Amino acid sequence: MSSEVIKPGKFVSLTYHITDMDGNVLEQNDIPVSYVHGGDTELIGSMDKVIAGKGVGDEVEMEVQPEDGFGAHDPELTFTDDIENVPPQFRQLGAEVQMQNQEGETKTFYVSKIEGDKLTVDGNHPLAGKTLKVMIKIVEVRDATIDDMAPADGSCSIN
Repeated sequence: MSSEVIKPGKFVSLTYHITDMDGNVLEQNDIPVSYVHGGDTELIGSMDKVIAGKGVGDEVEMEVQPEDGFGAHDPELTFTDDIENVPPQFRQLGAEVQMQNQEGETKTFYVSKIEGDKLTVDGNHPLAGKTLKVMIKIVEVRDATIDDMAPADGSCSIN
């Protein structure tokens, strides 16, 4: 087993799962997610601080408050309308609807509720406003290579 610990410049691979406070699994990633610790990759909450100093095989549990995770639920991003005003392909829970504001910015909304003849779409992240538990397992820690630090789009920048 490696004695490498997570610190800036280390390549880290981890798996995780996110539950609500009742233990219901909301997201699970069993395929390792990799990043260079201390780089530009943003992790939920303060995960990077929580796993710093940990090594391969370590498991960490953390609680993430809404403001540190997916933000507070914004009621201004929720709209309800008569279902007959909505095209048929969007009349199902979970349907994805692209909407554009007056500035031309596009945002994804999801059909979150259908009650009677009313349909509600919500532009909040599905986990917005929720306190979450994140369970993390460290599966790899090693020195980062130049390839690890290169942006996925192939561009390169030196600051």
